[in-house]
Amino acid sequence: MNDQQNAKEVPRRQFVALSGALGAATLLTGAAAMGGGTAAAASGGDAGPTPDSCPTTPPPPGGASPCPPAQLQGLCGRPTDNDPLWHDVQYCTNGIVPPPPQTRPDCLKMTPNYIVLHGKPETTHNYLLLPTCRITGIECPFLETGGVANYWHEAWENARSGGDVPVQYPNIGLGINSQSARRYDQLHIHMAGVRASTQRRLQELESQGRMATSPSQWANPANQAAVTGSAGDRVYRILRLPNLRDNLFNLLYTNVVRPNSLNMADQTMLVIPKITAAGFANAFYVLNSDMSIHDGTRTCDYLLVYS
Repeated sequence: MNDQQNAKEVPRRQFVALSGALGAATLLTGAAAMGGGTAAAASGGDAGPTPDSCPTTPPPPGGASPCPPAQLQGLCGRPTDNDPLWHDVQYCTNGIVPPPPQTRPDCLKMTPNYIVLHGKPETTHNYLLLPTCRITGIECPFLETGGVANYWHEAWENARSGGDVPVQYPNIGLGINSQSARRYDQLHIHMAGVRASTQRRLQELESQGRMATSPSQWANPANQAAVTGSAGDRVYRILRLPNLRDNLFNLLYTNVVRPNSLNMADQTMLVIPKITAAGFANAFYVLNSDMSIHDGTRTCDYLLVYS
């Protein structure tokens, strides 16, 4: 599913103020933010459609999964929003049939924190991971907190060889688009293929020492480099990590966005596992770009292979 233009922007001052306002006490208010699975359209009434008989996710162990608190609904989305991917989430988690003409999705994997669906076009190397929380996208400040699920790690665990929804392609890429470059407003991480030339280019840059090896170096211009994709060369900030244990949204905001007075809504990010002839090499290349970089981009679609 290639994301397309959707011209909505978030004022930076509002974004920063709400990010700072998030306290630890608000992190467990997710059930209220989810709204119990109502799929009414933005102009609809109080009652949603009758749940279907499809299988639904079990309740999270120990109570509700942490989701954005109610005060962030202006930035992170409301449970009554009329977004196709949000309808898909509600169908897979609560059995609520999407409004016509939208069709029912194939719920490939369902957990308390996320679901996995086919992307479009449907191939064996085009999937989407979506939170069960109502989260519009990368601009939601809740993503930077300690209470959020590690969606990037979960995407890799599913997409890797041997995962529950493996991406059947020699090289794998995970990606998220900026707010203005996406088509739908429910957070979704693309699980897709990447070209062998992209993998070779990243390994070449690594051998030349042209990428950050700690998050604090990520914004250094010395760690920016061009990578060729479907629309020619685009320049990315490149970070090499040994694992995906840390919150990548927080690493991006703390080390790149905030110190450079950028807007989180404008960022695109990709994770490309390092793969050699021997297989996965226990490292990940994390790429970020925006239009503040010369020849930068707001979309992950140039490097991912969907069809």
